[in-house]
Amino acid sequence: MSKVSHERSAVVLGTRGSKLAVHQSEWVQAQLHALAPHVTVTLRRIQTSGDKILDVPLAQIGGKGLFVKEI
Repeated sequence: MSKVSHERSAVVLGTRGSKLAVHQSEWVQAQLHALAPHVTVTLRRIQTSGDKILDVPLAQIGGKGLFVKEI
C-alpha cells in the first residue's frame, strides 16, 4: 500500500503593511522555510479598517482588536 502525503506545499501568511508587522512576518516566513524548505510561504499584506481610518481615535472605532480581527 502506498503512503499518501497530505503535507501542504504552499502557505499564505497574512500581515499588516506596517514595517514592524512585515518584519515580524518575514521572520516567521524564514523560520518556516528553515523547518520545511519544500513549503512556499507567501506574505499577503492586508489593510485593516484600523489602517484606513486615521482621523478617529482608535478607542472610538474598536480599540486594538480592530487590527487583528480582520486578519
